[in-house]
Amino acid sequence: MNLNQVTLPSQDVVQSISFYKKLGLGLIVHTHDGYARFETPEGDATLSIHLVDELPMGPGVVVYFEVEDVVEKVLELKQKGIAFETEIKEQTWLWTEASLRDPDGNKIIIYTAGENRKNPPWRIKD
Repeated sequence: MNLNQVTLPSQDVVQSISFYKKLGLGLIVHTHDGYARFETPEGDATLSIHLVDELPMGPGVVVYFEVEDVVEKVLELKQKGIAFETEIKEQTWLWTEASLRDPDGNKIIIYTAGENRKNPPWRIKD
């Protein structure tokens, strides 16, 4: 099984297209202003944005984008005018991450985990 795509709600797909292109995703589908799909620069995953009348309430969706160098990527995004909610932090679960929000309030985490992403010291053994 492979995670293929995540779809996020948006009240302004055009504004979201600009935001996700700044993050470094490549726009691959935009047939109308109610839907757009992107591909990640690495791997096979895609992310889509679809128009909604109302955004969900509560904590909502959290999307994690793994990068090789969090410090470099955060600096690059800040230079493009993207504001972060949190600064870079070494988490207790052994990931280095910083968080931000997209134009619709969906939470985005830029992180690196290396081997700990799938194989933390507390991983369940088969």
